[in-house]
Amino acid sequence: MSRIDSIFRDLRASGRKALMPFLCGGYPRPGVVADALIELQSAGANIVEIGIPFSDPIADGPVIAAAMHEAIAAGCTPESVTEEVRRARAAGCDIGIVAMVSVSIVWRLGPEPFFRRLADAGFDGVILPDLTAEESGPWRTAAAAAGLTTTLLVAPTTSPLRATEIARACTGFVYVLTRSGITGEGGEVAAGRVAERVAMLRRVTELPLACGFGIGTPEQVRQVVQDGGADAAIVGSALVKRMGAAARAGQSPAREAGEFCRELGTGLGHASSRG
Repeated sequence: MSRIDSIFRDLRASGRKALMPFLCGGYPRPGVVADALIELQSAGANIVEIGIPFSDPIADGPVIAAAMHEAIAAGCTPESVTEEVRRARAAGCDIGIVAMVSVSIVWRLGPEPFFRRLADAGFDGVILPDLTAEESGPWRTAAAAAGLTTTLLVAPTTSPLRATEIARACTGFVYVLTRSGITGEGGEVAAGRVAERVAMLRRVTELPLACGFGIGTPEQVRQVVQDGGADAAIVGSALVKRMGAAARAGQSPAREAGEFCRELGTGLGHASSRG
């Protein structure tokens, strides 16, 4: 059983939900991600998603897109991101870690060697935002051979039939978008629509359902996991923004990540201890 499977199994057994913060690799400066992973673990995060910077970010709003461009300009590469994860694991980080990465990046090296590098560094899974269900078979096989889970995205506009195909192409968990468009803060989470999509997916998959896009407050976390019934809430842009602001103010972005995670954890409806 993978670490991701084990985390969600334990959470379900105890009636708890997961908090999944998003970090941008190499942002706000080299070396921060490893420290942030340790802080997030202490703050109760269950799984952390790390975006591997890409020059043409997929579905990312202005905050994450700008962070990725800044990280690339500072020399961030897929290799440097994996080294930060390796350092965090060596320091005792044992929470789930998944990479969000474009298939364009994976393709440059090849799925098999790329996924092996991720697994060797300590990643537990991959999220492939620009991979279709029809094309996912060989990628999922390569990821599984390396011991990684594979997650695809289900949008609010995706038809039930299509959503079923996507969910069945996933392992580990399914990424359910709470709204259409790009990532970012702002607006209310439509808990009713989230609940409808979650209920629909429950009928076709037993995998955990993690909701993201537009979640940035404890109340929005609550709307997703309590009102919407999702298994996990993913928080990206709001956290990236807080870390960037901390760095510009001469404060510790890693420590800021931990403090924000504790705030967000109050929306889970239980003490945000890890599963």
